[in-house]
Amino acid sequence: MSTTVTRTMLEARPLAALCLAAMLAGLPLPAAAQGAPDQGSPEPLGIALEGFAYPYPVAFLPLARDGEAQRLAYMDVPAAGAPNGRTVVLLHGRNFPSSYWAPVIPALARAGYRVVVPDQLGFGKSSKPVGPYTFDRMAADTVALLDALSLRRVDVVAHSMGGMLAVRLARNAPDRVNSLVLEAPIGLEDYRFSVPPVPDAVLLQREGDLTAAAYRRQLMTSYALSLPETAIEPFVEIRERVKGSGEYRRWLQSFVNSYQAIWGQPVVHEIPLVQVPTLFLMGANDHNAPGKPFAPPELAKGMGRNAENARALAARMPNGQAEVFEGVGHLVHMEATDRFNTRVVGFLDSH
Repeated sequence: MSTTVTRTMLEARPLAALCLAAMLAGLPLPAAAQGAPDQGSPEPLGIALEGFAYPYPVAFLPLARDGEAQRLAYMDVPAAGAPNGRTVVLLHGRNFPSSYWAPVIPALARAGYRVVVPDQLGFGKSSKPVGPYTFDRMAADTVALLDALSLRRVDVVAHSMGGMLAVRLARNAPDRVNSLVLEAPIGLEDYRFSVPPVPDAVLLQREGDLTAAAYRRQLMTSYALSLPETAIEPFVEIRERVKGSGEYRRWLQSFVNSYQAIWGQPVVHEIPLVQVPTLFLMGANDHNAPGKPFAPPELAKGMGRNAENARALAARMPNGQAEVFEGVGHLVHMEATDRFNTRVVGFLDSH
């Protein structure tokens, strides 16, 4: 496999650029952006988010999946202060492109860290495979990226689904991981014990029928966010605009495949076996549990005890600890940015 890395600056459409600038500044989004997803047909967006602004230049690593050539997109941000010789890899969640790490990247860079921020295959600006996902393969892709960038050992900060990937990465390639920060990770329970198998056809129908308003409401309520709706509008915009792509069905199948990996490939049983220093940063209000709508009511009510599960798992690890942020939901780094960044930098610096 070639490890040649190509680099490109991606041009942003004016509305996307305004949305990103407003999001980073904490300002309300332009009126056109606030209303666009629900009014008529928004301007189509390619399934690799061509035309959607990222906060830093994007490069691509050639890979292969399902017999097809693929590209793994990533941002590679150098230390802004005195370099400390270390690199942090940020791993995103299922519903978000890697651009949502924008509030975290500069804090790490100022602290002396190089910051590498990939979109896993199937997400963001990366290619969208249509075959089944495995966390083992995603971990291998991440190692391939480290190899291409000549990074022997890194610290990992991972959110939501990225936390499941981070656990598998630490298990499969322990010599490549120095420490873990798991921000509101999912996978702290085995969802198979509560949720029955759901056929792809059901998931494709459910996800395909989701309107912008319903998706906005899903993010706000399922994730118990303390943010204003405008803060998540860029993600709603992405979801709505890719529907206009000629490859939308490919995007949809790829997205559904990621649910099947989350449901069918638990990592909770491996978490106590992770040897590296690990910090869970949890939102007290976060009771997100993938598949919960499909669970019988008597089982659904016991799902999503994420802060409680994190504390219990940390206590079983050789070097684990958990901290819970009160008044915060699933997007800890966006809801409590300053506290999150301070805690992460302090933890990394101590290891």
